[in-house]
Amino acid sequence: MNQTPLVLKMGGRLLQDQAALDALLKVCAQLKTQYPIILVHGGGDQVDQWLAKFGFTTEKIDGQRVSPAEQMPVITGALDGAVNADMVARATLQGLNPVGLSLAAGGSLAFDINHKLGAVGIAKPNNPLLLSTLLAQGFTPVFSSIGLSADGQLLNVNADIAAAAICQLVQGQLVLLTDVPGILDASMQLIPTLTAAQAQQLVLDGVIKGGMKVKLDAALETAQVLKRNITVAGWQHPDDLLKLMQQQAVGTCIVY
Repeated sequence: MNQTPLVLKMGGRLLQDQAALDALLKVCAQLKTQYPIILVHGGGDQVDQWLAKFGFTTEKIDGQRVSPAEQMPVITGALDGAVNADMVARATLQGLNPVGLSLAAGGSLAFDINHKLGAVGIAKPNNPLLLSTLLAQGFTPVFSSIGLSADGQLLNVNADIAAAAICQLVQGQLVLLTDVPGILDASMQLIPTLTAAQAQQLVLDGVIKGGMKVKLDAALETAQVLKRNITVAGWQHPDDLLKLMQQQAVGTCIVY
């Protein structure tokens, strides 16, 4: 068994499509026979729905959610409560032996605060002990994207940034799953490979922006830190993950 953990970020419409999620988790169970697996999830659509029910409006800046402190109980309830519990339930059915966690569990990550966005955390690797212990015992950690400030304030963390920090913590392989096949060019065609210089040009040209730029930045930083390629791919074809682990090209490969 390869001891390099596979860190999968799940989000977008996948989390509201139970059949698709079950199909992906079934593939994860196959992969777990070869690699330790760590799942990190967002849940922006669910957060939008919950906030609306409580009479809050949603604002985003550069692809990231503005999260005022007064909204954090609702955001936490959606992500660390409903979405995480559902992920654990679905993963249990596939035999993944999941453990639901927030990003602060065991001091796994530490956080700076992006005050421009409110109670939003910038995650960084901190303590790998909890994760290494869980993986050694055959558990599958399932992280919500909720963090914690040094003074105990709950923080909303972009799930791509969270997954990148978790991957750096465990020196793992990172796959960021998204609603589109990968990173697309100006003609909406898939870009098979992307270097930092090419990425910078696409950002300058306005082709990559918003949430995809956040995803790209997280992937580029992780690729540089770990000296390992990062994949951004769609979740619609779960078997692509099996191909990826067999070194076949899938989605966009971000090269370090």
